Amino acid sequence: MIDIKFIRENPDKVVEGAKKKGVEVDVDEILEVEKKKREFLQALEDMRAQKNKANKEIQGARDKKEKDKIILKMQELDKNSDRLTRNLKDLGEKLDSLLLKIPNLPLAGVPLGGEKDSVVVEKVGEKPEFDFKIKDYMEIGEKLDLIDVKRAAKMAGTRFGFLKKEIALIEFALVRVAFDALTKKGFIPVIPPVMIKSEMARGMGFIQQTDDEEAYYLPKDDLYLTATSEQSLGSMHSGEVFEEKDLPKRYAGFSTCFRREAGSYGKDTKGILRVHQFDKMEMFSFTKPEDSEKEHKFLLEMEKSLMDELKLPYQVVNIAAGDLGMPAAQKYDIETWIPSEKRYRETHSTSNCTDFQARRLNIRYQKKTGGLDFVHTLNGTAFAIGRTLIAIIENYQQKDGSILVPEALQKYLSFKTIK
Repeated sequence: MIDIKFIRENPDKVVEGAKKKGVEVDVDEILEVEKKKREFLQALEDMRAQKNKANKEIQGARDKKEKDKIILKMQELDKNSDRLTRNLKDLGEKLDSLLLKIPNLPLAGVPLGGEKDSVVVEKVGEKPEFDFKIKDYMEIGEKLDLIDVKRAAKMAGTRFGFLKKEIALIEFALVRVAFDALTKKGFIPVIPPVMIKSEMARGMGFIQQTDDEEAYYLPKDDLYLTATSEQSLGSMHSGEVFEEKDLPKRYAGFSTCFRREAGSYGKDTKGILRVHQFDKMEMFSFTKPEDSEKEHKFLLEMEKSLMDELKLPYQVVNIAAGDLGMPAAQKYDIETWIPSEKRYRETHSTSNCTDFQARRLNIRYQKKTGGLDFVHTLNGTAFAIGRTLIAIIENYQQKDGSILVPEALQKYLSFKTIK
């Protein structure tokens, strides 16, 4: 959440920054509740001081009458103290509720506006040219018996799919490519839990940026199915303190992810582009505050490097403030060329969440110069498996209906062509 001291000192910046994300913030109410909380806290401290004084007085009481008088005074102080404690708890909960609704503020350099105002900053690679009538990935996938959404729908409903034969093996070749590249850069490989407690989901900003219609929630267990690996990786160190020498701490996680896709009614209803269950390779970093912008560029370069390995054409997009989501202060997307649609589609994103998640999860580091400070958290897609498979099938399709396997994957497989 946003530092309350920053809100007190920069109320206009908070209102303006939230507005860029399309969120209205009542700073006056927040500051009024926080002021009352501080007043009640001071009153409680004063009352404790009076109780300590009364404790000393009772020791020196000259007779029973004087002692009884002090005891009555202490009982009254206890009643008032209990009342103040309840009021303080209520105010604290109200303040937290208000603060949790404030999104992370966009950094300088983030474009203004919504989705259509995001800015393409770079195009990489040549779009393939075909001397035959191309097919979309589902036509190719079904003909080669690589993708089966009909049987998946029969047993699980819409927006599911079976990945079969060679394409299933290519998934794990992609995982190997990512793990091999990332571990060389100091990332720690992780297979995380795919369920997290509600307080962890809240800390990562997951609950506030979505709704009950989007998230898969198990009320009996108070657990959420993760919508992306970063939710497990980011909350792994909740309540912990890093040593400065151990930063940046980088993780590479592989897991299955779950989304209802409630807000995508009518969009990409066929195939495996937008599904309820998908696998993903995710990067996550904990850094010192002064290093987070550099780390963000590093994660973007890692994403580009992995895409360059596959020789897929793509563009890098600086996402506008209104499309950033709750935790991100800045985000870049990589969109990969999909020939059948004659457009780029999102396959990767990388976000700098500054200290927003760390404050909510109480993740700090011990500075060499003394004192504690909150870390900054960043995430980035290594491979969203399903979408990467789509891009490979379409960009590497051949005239005879076969699919060439990208050279970077061939050393992990026993075949160079799917036919």
